[in-house]
Amino acid sequence: MDTSQKARGILILIVLAVASFVLYPPSETINLGLDLRGGSHLVFQVETDDALNTETETDAERLVSFLAESDIEASFRQIDNISFALTGVAADQFDQAETLSDELFGDAWDFGRSGGELELERTVPQVAAMRSQAVQQAVETIRNRVDEFGVSEPVIVPTGNRIVVQLPGVDDPERIKTLIQNTAFLEFRLVYEGSGPAASRAELISFFGGRIPDDAEIFTEVTRDDNNIVVGETYWALERNRVITGRDLRTARPSNGQLGEPVVSFSLGADGARIFGDVTGSSIGRLLAIVLDGNVITAPSINSRITSDGIIEGGFTLQQAQDLALVLRSGALPAKLTLLEERSVGPSLGLDSIERGKRAGLYGGVMVVIVMLLFYKLAGINAIVALTLNVVLVFGALSLFGATLTLPGIAGIILTVGMAVDANVLIFERIKEELRNNRTVKGAVDSGFQKALSSILDANVTTLIAAVFLFTFGTGPIRGFAVTLSVGIMASLFTAVFVSRWLFDLYLSRSRTVESLSI
Repeated sequence: MDTSQKARGILILIVLAVASFVLYPPSETINLGLDLRGGSHLVFQVETDDALNTETETDAERLVSFLAESDIEASFRQIDNISFALTGVAADQFDQAETLSDELFGDAWDFGRSGGELELERTVPQVAAMRSQAVQQAVETIRNRVDEFGVSEPVIVPTGNRIVVQLPGVDDPERIKTLIQNTAFLEFRLVYEGSGPAASRAELISFFGGRIPDDAEIFTEVTRDDNNIVVGETYWALERNRVITGRDLRTARPSNGQLGEPVVSFSLGADGARIFGDVTGSSIGRLLAIVLDGNVITAPSINSRITSDGIIEGGFTLQQAQDLALVLRSGALPAKLTLLEERSVGPSLGLDSIERGKRAGLYGGVMVVIVMLLFYKLAGINAIVALTLNVVLVFGALSLFGATLTLPGIAGIILTVGMAVDANVLIFERIKEELRNNRTVKGAVDSGFQKALSSILDANVTTLIAAVFLFTFGTGPIRGFAVTLSVGIMASLFTAVFVSRWLFDLYLSRSRTVESLSI
């Protein structure tokens, strides 16, 4: 055995050792997909109009505050989710207001005048960018919530304004579905001065003489019994301006209140703490409403100045407090999520798929071994050894890169086994052809590998290109198939061309001349 052959043998042993090391034990190192492990498949639609509506209202409030700094009094009237009208501007300040508006927003808005109002409408590119941003933000928020919940190897893929979520191993799909869909938009608002809770909307409106002030909004507080059934509603008039929102939170965590009841403790960032301290310090004795997703959770009285830390009380159970803290930490969704599709795969069905996949692989492998030994005699052992190494390398690579094995992925592995055997068949047939042409055994082996190489490369590279397209444009199980197919193709090239040739060279190195080859 020459130095080159020894080096190749050592390389093969190293590759085999690394693959075996990262693969062991397979039950812990191979991540199973939804169809094998069981879990939930969810498809959500992001209501991007909600995000546009919120951002339009926020920009309108920014503009009114920005104009006030230049002593221009104004208010706004929202027209739709992408436009609003600036109202109440004095005639002699109208040009200045338009100039300042353009200075604040730049190219993001189109400006126009109508009936003494300045109308602003988002540009088409800006609307498209904000819709895309809302979807991407929703993806990140969902991923944060799923990660905090502890789901391993989730698949979260955006497609247009929809998001496909696959959660392997989830045993409480209703809870995690609620966690994902919970918008978790938290805001603190002062209760309108002089008002209080009312039993009905009509009662609250009559308190204001039949018309709610422009700087107030009506919110509802729902009361539930121990079985989480709604038993009553209370109506509040809250100031339109928010004191702080969930974006100002630094962290949130479940804890216990003074009586041991579950509550959510929170801490604010520096800017939020400063604003919250200023407002609560100047509003002692007033009621401060804590609003989550448009519903009043509680409205306690402000007894002292509050800065960076506080608690949210709402008659929570321990699980509700934990879930609320989780969604607050992960951030608010930019828009409402509508569930379009839900499918669950039970663990028993996943185990059945695994068993069927094992049997298919075992039966296919046995048939391949029998055929290779019948057709190519002892040379077939060469192909069997290379094939065994191929399977080890495929599973080792899946484990090393943390890829998820799915049922289509098993199909991809079985397909690569067939392609690996096909490569050996091409080589062996070439060798047999050369032997029939009275070439020596060594010359026939050399020529067989050389002449078969172009066909092997052509078949595998074209299949690899197809797999890349499947991975790029596919989702879920299609990607799983593409990953295992790609890994299998590269392993097949290594074993069929490199390992198989080394085994032949090892056989031929026994003596200077080998008269025959069992093929």
